[in-house]
Amino acid sequence: QVQLVESGGRLVQPGGSLRLSCAASGIIFSIYTLAWYRQAPGKQRELVASITAGGNTNYADSVKGRFAISRDNAKKTVYLQMNSLKPEDTAVYYCNTGVQYYSDYRPGDYWGQGTQVTVSS
Repeated sequence: QVQLVESGGRLVQPGGSLRLSCAASGIIFSIYTLAWYRQAPGKQRELVASITAGGNTNYADSVKGRFAISRDNAKKTVYLQMNSLKPEDTAVYYCNTGVQYYSDYRPGDYWGQGTQVTVSS
């Protein structure tokens, strides 16, 4: 049984910081590229950041310089450190395990329940 459990989302003021976590089970964690997606109301789910098994990272232009993705294979956990948060970062954030095909992240079939991040004063 594959499970992905996101946590850490909450209400935060603009300019604040937050760290999201996603704990995985039921997979060989270390071989996957990992990713964070987000989905705001009325918008499509978008890829925010990814990290390969070797530790290479990619970011959406909208979060470059503000967000950082990392992984801990021993804990089977992927993190998303979010700094200088803006109201437009408000969304439900999801993690995913997939495959990196050249510069393209191919998502896997499993998603967690998501964690809500709300950036508002």
